[in-house]
Amino acid sequence: MELVDVKGIGPVLFQRSKKAQRLSIKLKPFEPVKVVVPVTMHPKEALTFVHANQKWILENLAKVKEKENDLTIFDESTQFKTRAFALQIRKSPLPQVRIHLNNGILAIDYPQKHDVKSTVIQEHIRYGIEEAMRVTAKNYLPRRLHELAQQHGFSYKQVFIKNLKSRWGSCSNVNNINLNLHLMRLPDYLIDSVLLHELCHTVEKNHGSGFWKLMDKVTHGRAKQWDKEMKNYRTVIY
Repeated sequence: MELVDVKGIGPVLFQRSKKAQRLSIKLKPFEPVKVVVPVTMHPKEALTFVHANQKWILENLAKVKEKENDLTIFDESTQFKTRAFALQIRKSPLPQVRIHLNNGILAIDYPQKHDVKSTVIQEHIRYGIEEAMRVTAKNYLPRRLHELAQQHGFSYKQVFIKNLKSRWGSCSNVNNINLNLHLMRLPDYLIDSVLLHELCHTVEKNHGSGFWKLMDKVTHGRAKQWDKEMKNYRTVIY
């Protein structure tokens, strides 16, 4: 690898690869521009390639910067809780990342030789959080959905827990219900709001007046209030 300060772009990391058949550019948050170079290619050709693609690189670096500004950087001081666990990040002498969920604590130990803010460590942390939420969501959400369905007289076929990117839940035409594992980050009453929302869709398939009338009935008139509060939460980890 060779890090070069390219005029007009900034730091560019040139990485030779035996597997690469052609030049390629990779952009990731919190990392320099990376150019993968076939081992048979002359360095000057790779540099010429970067200059020829300068406009594309700068345009997409701006998009990456926007993503950087949106992302939460998890470190030892981060306060992150779900209904089932609290996050604890620790520097460790271990040679690789260790993730352990026990007694309400999700402990993530990362090697002291790495910067906690590096992309590789942040990806491990996000993976650990999502997998811990998946486990706890599977333990809680189907049971709570069943309780609410019995309480209010709804029926459904199957329930699936998924890592949905843009919605909290969905109900199919045959009344299978999908629930987002990120629901575990919400207060209990808002989790119930989403579960009741999908249960109401087993009866009312759209968001017409009949749907909101049913939602008001099962939430004791708080449907619109809770729906508004949901806008304060995002469906992915930032």
